[in-house]
Amino acid sequence: MPRRNRRALMVVAMLAASGVLTAVLLTRSDSSQATDKKAVDLPPNTAKVTRQTLTDTETVDGELGYGTTTAAASRTPGTITWLPDSGQALSRGQALFKVNNKPTSIMYGALPAYRRLAVDSEGQDVRQLEQNLKALGYTGFTVDDEYTSATASAVEEWQEDRGLDETGVVELGQVVFTGGPVRVDSLSAQEGAPTAPGQTVLTYTGTTKAVTVELDAADQRLAKRNGNVSVTLPDDSTVAGRIDEVSTKIVPAESPDKEPETKIELVVAISNQKAAAPASVDVVFTASERKNVLTVPVAALLALQEGGFGVQVTGTGSQYTPVKTGMFANGRVEISGAGIAAGVSVGVPK
Repeated sequence: MPRRNRRALMVVAMLAASGVLTAVLLTRSDSSQATDKKAVDLPPNTAKVTRQTLTDTETVDGELGYGTTTAAASRTPGTITWLPDSGQALSRGQALFKVNNKPTSIMYGALPAYRRLAVDSEGQDVRQLEQNLKALGYTGFTVDDEYTSATASAVEEWQEDRGLDETGVVELGQVVFTGGPVRVDSLSAQEGAPTAPGQTVLTYTGTTKAVTVELDAADQRLAKRNGNVSVTLPDDSTVAGRIDEVSTKIVPAESPDKEPETKIELVVAISNQKAAAPASVDVVFTASERKNVLTVPVAALLALQEGGFGVQVTGTGSQYTPVKTGMFANGRVEISGAGIAAGVSVGVPK
């Protein structure tokens, strides 16, 4: 069988199996009869060729909450002496928690705190620190990548205000850099409990409501950063959304005989911040779109013996006309070909 025939029949079989297409295989001794045969039975039903925008959408489950959860760990040994409440919002300059009555203070920045900062330190983390000190009202230094004696003087003032030893050195554990204001998601420790470096104290999220979606790796085409989606809330109202973050994660296998799975995790920003969270929602992605194209119901397609597809054009009599197919979506298919125009009637099986 020619390759074109095999491809056409594979598409027909796939669509028929999914309940979308009722296909008719035309058997003719002469393929030239495809457009010349007039004396054929009229179909039981007809539909009009319609010019429209065809949109291929896919709906997946999502969870409305506050986006990605981040764990905050102690960087020093000691006793936890203060914790915030679950659900509490905290911002720059405030304590995220306290160990030995010394606060770990929130400052904003993309680079995590990973080292001790002192005079002669250089790098992006120094710039982040200085940007925060300036935002908190401390002056007398230049915001740049260099930790100078002027920076140390500002740090001493900040340490005095925070009840820390006035050393001018920012020890690991005095600061945690976050992406912005945070909301405490859950507590992993208790006040009065001992802690050690690396031990999780609490988890936090951002303060803006967002939808988290987990996709299979096969759905990578949907994961387009800044792509627009729509979100259906539990009350059936719909709000606009935008894909803010795209990341890959490995899901451990459920048993030794199975392989770990690769998943794509999306964070979708939504316009309606009054929606109640947490909640399960539906997220509708637009995989592709074709504007101003001619379409017919998928059921109008006929599989031609010589390969490809056709439709049964009705009007004054009836004839089979080969067509080229394009996008399939929502029970309709894009078609083009000789004699195909908006308003033309085509046959549709029962």
